[in-house]
Amino acid sequence: MREVRVRFAPSPTGALHIGGVRTALYNFLLARQTKGTMILRIEDTDQTRYVPGAEEYIIESLKWVGITIDEGAGVGGPHAPYRQSERQSIYKQYAQQLIDADHAYYAFDTAEELDQMRERLKTAGVDTPQYNAITRMQMKNSLTLSKDEVKKLIDGGTPYVIRLKVPRKEEIRLNDLIRGWVTVHSSQIDDKVLMKSDGMPTYHLANVVDDYLMKISHVIRGEEWLPSAPLHVLLYKYFGWEDVMPQFAHLPLLLKPDGNGKLSKRDADQLGFPIFPLTWRDPNTGEVAVGYREAGYLPDALLNFLAFLGWNPGTTQEIFSLEQLTEAFQLERINKAGAKFDFHKAQWFNQQYLRAKSDKELAQFLLESLKKENISCSEEKAVTIAGVMKERVTFPKDFWEHGRFFFQAPEKFDEGVVSKKWNDEAVKVLSAYRDAVSKLSAFDANIAKTTLDEVTAALNIGAGKILQALRLSITGAGGGPDLMMIMEIIGKNEVVSRIDHAVKTLPVKKS
Repeated sequence: MREVRVRFAPSPTGALHIGGVRTALYNFLLARQTKGTMILRIEDTDQTRYVPGAEEYIIESLKWVGITIDEGAGVGGPHAPYRQSERQSIYKQYAQQLIDADHAYYAFDTAEELDQMRERLKTAGVDTPQYNAITRMQMKNSLTLSKDEVKKLIDGGTPYVIRLKVPRKEEIRLNDLIRGWVTVHSSQIDDKVLMKSDGMPTYHLANVVDDYLMKISHVIRGEEWLPSAPLHVLLYKYFGWEDVMPQFAHLPLLLKPDGNGKLSKRDADQLGFPIFPLTWRDPNTGEVAVGYREAGYLPDALLNFLAFLGWNPGTTQEIFSLEQLTEAFQLERINKAGAKFDFHKAQWFNQQYLRAKSDKELAQFLLESLKKENISCSEEKAVTIAGVMKERVTFPKDFWEHGRFFFQAPEKFDEGVVSKKWNDEAVKVLSAYRDAVSKLSAFDANIAKTTLDEVTAALNIGAGKILQALRLSITGAGGGPDLMMIMEIIGKNEVVSRIDHAVKTLPVKKS
């Protein structure tokens, strides 16, 4: 049985899109499941689009989410180098092999001549002009020129490209692991450029040659590459590599949350969620895009979320560790249809993963935030607070941002609660409650509750009527974690002080 060798092959043209992380994840899961090899290859043949720092960003992103690379850029391996820009000489010999076998040819057409050809075809009623089996014979290439003319042009330094000689009448078939049989007629494919005039290969030649030399068994990539797949099948055929051609699996697109169109950075910005794994600063514009890491997502939660964008295990289980995903993953269970990017579901996954952590682990998130605020807190207290808040947080930063009342008396009060619940009846009960608490020798959640019950019973006012007002005086808000536990944590003196401040400062509405 053939060894499973997969590759993630991004281009260093900017930040890694979250869809690219999903592609890397599916490759990684197959590699780990089969005890195969995960390769990272940097496809940087288009030097005009190269962005400094992008390769390092890709490597750091994969490392953060937990996708480990066995071989490739940043790691090394037996098929180095793993940057295509460093493999230029390799591609030239394979391009020459295609020319010698009459499967490729030199084309000397200038940009102006190509524009003229397209205009002629449009005038003749051709909607999508192509440089193909028909039009190539009216162009300036080694199929229409004599050998002497070709040699003279090359020796004279005339710029040229090398194009694939696509057959005019041939059905090209591909059995995709996700989509089944895909059949394309060669008349739908133009004579793609394989080597550019700058001597660099295009994606089509470089990726096929590299996949062959690196013994790739499965090509798992985005749906946008499906139209190119028949061309790649032709290349495998012309090189005589059909027996070792990898199996293809083209992943469904990531769609906007409403399902209408492909997910873009603009969509993410407008709806307020990240599109990149890590924060990215564009070196050209200086624009900063916050990443999932900096937004407070846990890497395991993000991977779990991404795995379900196009794949499902066939059960109702949703929470999977990376080990469980590895065991359950099957390419055949990936959907053909595009996957809606439900960022609310991403938040839900993050909540579940936070809740699964121990209070001690969660306390570290709070302590990190407190350190930045120069607020001291014992680990014991932080653990208690984490336990009280864990069911109400979505991100690690929420322990501080939604729980600052544990450390600071409220400076503002929810106006909606004030207008509805802060009345003379509430003030009467809270004033009595303040006085009762101040006289207590011991204080905890149970005592706080018992004392409140005693005060409300004595005044013949139901505790339910004033609970929101009490919470308002303690936290400034109308909702939150268990109020009695909050009071236990901040302590008797602080409870008395906060109630007293609220009673004296908030405007009273007649009940």
